[in-house]
Amino acid sequence: MESVARENPAEPSVAQTRDIGRISRAAACGARLEEAELVALLECPEGELDALLSAAGEFRDRAKGRDVTYSPKVFLPITNLCRDRCSYCTFRKGPGDPGAWTMTPAEVADWSRRGRELGCLEALMCLGDKPERAFKQYRQTLGSLGVKSTTEYVARACELALDEGLLPHTNAGVMTAEELALLRPLNVSMGLMLESVSARLRGRGQVHQYAPDKEPRVRLRMIEDAGRLNIPFTTGILLGIGETALERAQSLLAIRQAHERYGHIQEVIIQNFRAKPDTPMAGAREPGSLEMACTIAAARLVLGGEMNLQAPPNLSPADIELFLRAGINDFGGISPLTRDYVNPEAPWPHVARLAERCARAGFRLKPRLAVYPEYVSERWLNPSLMPVVERLERQLAQDGAGGQQHGTP
Repeated sequence: MESVARENPAEPSVAQTRDIGRISRAAACGARLEEAELVALLECPEGELDALLSAAGEFRDRAKGRDVTYSPKVFLPITNLCRDRCSYCTFRKGPGDPGAWTMTPAEVADWSRRGRELGCLEALMCLGDKPERAFKQYRQTLGSLGVKSTTEYVARACELALDEGLLPHTNAGVMTAEELALLRPLNVSMGLMLESVSARLRGRGQVHQYAPDKEPRVRLRMIEDAGRLNIPFTTGILLGIGETALERAQSLLAIRQAHERYGHIQEVIIQNFRAKPDTPMAGAREPGSLEMACTIAAARLVLGGEMNLQAPPNLSPADIELFLRAGINDFGGISPLTRDYVNPEAPWPHVARLAERCARAGFRLKPRLAVYPEYVSERWLNPSLMPVVERLERQLAQDGAGGQQHGTP
């Protein structure tokens, strides 16, 4: 799949496609958006925002109704050691850095057990990219744990989470097809943020200069490998890291292309960069509400009404209602036990209060599993996972009938 953005992107001429209302209505009726039209939507002026949001929201309503979901989860940061150095990241550590860790099997089991007791359904396995390639000390840690690779250790962590009644979802950075195949029987879904197809962002002075695993072709290859392996997959784009509107459009189109080929993209995240102290981007501008809303609405219109579209609520707590108008139908994982280790400055919303805000906006907040219902079949899931999934589906149905709330921090 050749969808990597050009090294020196030139914005297309979109003067003739600036009728936001016309483009939006046509897309909501099934017209296929192409690059120039998508750029126009991404650059929608504030005066035309209502037309864009109305079309995207109505498109979502016809396909998804007015239910909006979240996944009650335990965030398990298996290791924060990482060979990449992204200009905006505080999660990444080296072995000698303060706060560096690798979870032990006992910690994985204990956190999973405590999460399950609090109503969690998902175990999010999150970790740095390929630390064993960069750090001898970490290779020694893996040896002491009785494994040869990080992927093998993640597989053990998934087994421990399953034993405690949680459904694993692994985001372990870039993996090979063989590594994906190893983890598939133990995960109901996996993920990798595409972030951007811009090869330019790997250049000197750019955010991914020292991050070989952020090479767009490498990430696109993994997304395609997951499709070939029938893995329900989560991906998305990251706004505000130096990309242009054209590059955002090309990233969304690359996701659309992969999904049309394999049908495996169960969820797309529209995530905003948040500036963090002690990083090279500490003083960088964060995407604003209008920028996020335009991107969410454009993503809804280009990816279709059936796509599950998410924006993390803890990164934009003041914009929940705006993002609902723009076409999201999911808030992603929310934990009653563990913080967001990638964005520790951004606490999860209180689920009961989030439900109240959704209700006032005309939506119903509902918990979901780490795999969406349309992917619960033996095509997409290993047969050994089906009994656990079906048991938790029954539990959700029973709790919903009884009005119970899950995963309330």
